[in-house]
Amino acid sequence: MHTNMKTYLLSLAFSATSLMSFAQANISPAKKQSKTIAISGATVHVGNGNVIENGTIIFSNGKIVSVTANGQVPQGDVAQISANGKHIYPGFIAATTNLGLTEIEAVKATLDFQEIGDFNAHIRSIVAYNTDSKVPATLRSNGVLMAQPTPQGGIISGSSSVVQLDAWNWEDAALRKDDAMHMTWPVTPRFRGGFGGFGRPQLSPEALAERTANSINQLNSFFAEAKAYANLGKPEVINTRFEAMKRVFSGEEKLFITADSQKDIVAAVNFAKKYGITPVITGADEAYLVIDFLKENNISLVVKQPHALPNNNDDDVNMPYKNAAILANAGLNVALSIDGYWQQRNLPFMAGTVTAWGLDKEKALSTITLNAAKVMGVDKTTGSIETGKDATFFISAGDALDMRTNKVEQAFIQGRDINLDNLHKQLDKKFSDKYAAEKK
Repeated sequence: MHTNMKTYLLSLAFSATSLMSFAQANISPAKKQSKTIAISGATVHVGNGNVIENGTIIFSNGKIVSVTANGQVPQGDVAQISANGKHIYPGFIAATTNLGLTEIEAVKATLDFQEIGDFNAHIRSIVAYNTDSKVPATLRSNGVLMAQPTPQGGIISGSSSVVQLDAWNWEDAALRKDDAMHMTWPVTPRFRGGFGGFGRPQLSPEALAERTANSINQLNSFFAEAKAYANLGKPEVINTRFEAMKRVFSGEEKLFITADSQKDIVAAVNFAKKYGITPVITGADEAYLVIDFLKENNISLVVKQPHALPNNNDDDVNMPYKNAAILANAGLNVALSIDGYWQQRNLPFMAGTVTAWGLDKEKALSTITLNAAKVMGVDKTTGSIETGKDATFFISAGDALDMRTNKVEQAFIQGRDINLDNLHKQLDKKFSDKYAAEKK
């Protein structure tokens, strides 16, 4: 019986692997840029709020050489691309996603975004990032060219990294390794309709509050011990969890804290300040209620997708749509995120929704380009189309924040002209050909 069960499990694992291999779009990463390229005639959306009409972008060796209006195209061995009437955007950045860490939700063997336990500071998502995933190619077709694969679960989940989405392996993909440590502020669960019964806690409100207080005390103890460990210099015994926290205390790695209610946001910020850290708040549903506090503490935010329902019964039903605009218009640095991994393809359209609810279109663009690059610490090399930065951008036939006109015709990652084919396009062509043939 044991042998049969083992055989069955091995067969199941093989079937899942075979399915993934069969379904994988066969796309190789692009080769390194070999000659200077000049793109002219397009409307260039820089990503910092500025727009250049009839712009010319010249890039070489993966870097932008110049961005000008009505610029002169250099003579000689220069590849020229005419983009008259089209739009050029910086590559969009998918923040706080499990992209590349999960493939098939129903197959446990393909899920690698969460570890057991509450304090997993030593976990590094980058070593689990799967460049052979079939998902990133589908995102590139909508302009999402970079991402921040992020571990989940527990109180301290581990470190994320920033990657570009056209690579042979995680070493090639990494733009910045271990950019941020991620943690979730402990909160007391809120349930409607009383206690007991299906989907409701069996503990009293007092017991739940005590459990949350204990979690916060454990968090304080962990940080205090990790801080003391960091001050030791070279400890006799290596603690991998505390060792991972050294970069957070030194400022080399940022601290992202997930907190939604105004009370939890304030508590999370004050907690981090106690250890000399300026955190980035993710989620931030009620951040609009503590704007002055956030500005005083120079807090950046990664706001949830606008296509959502409010957390509280008495909240403005449209608040999720307006939240990013309210915060950005108040002068805070706001990046936009979206749940899941397949859904990252809709990231530009979430930014488009934000424009419909009070934010200037170019500022909305910044929430998924330069602002996102700033919170991840990669804004000196990417996030906008500026001289000296990576040539990571794309050409769209129309407005890339509008699903009706987003049509990515050509994309470059660090100057490499990437393949925009993907599994979905291949399947669309396959079955379009099939049914077209049957009609004849």
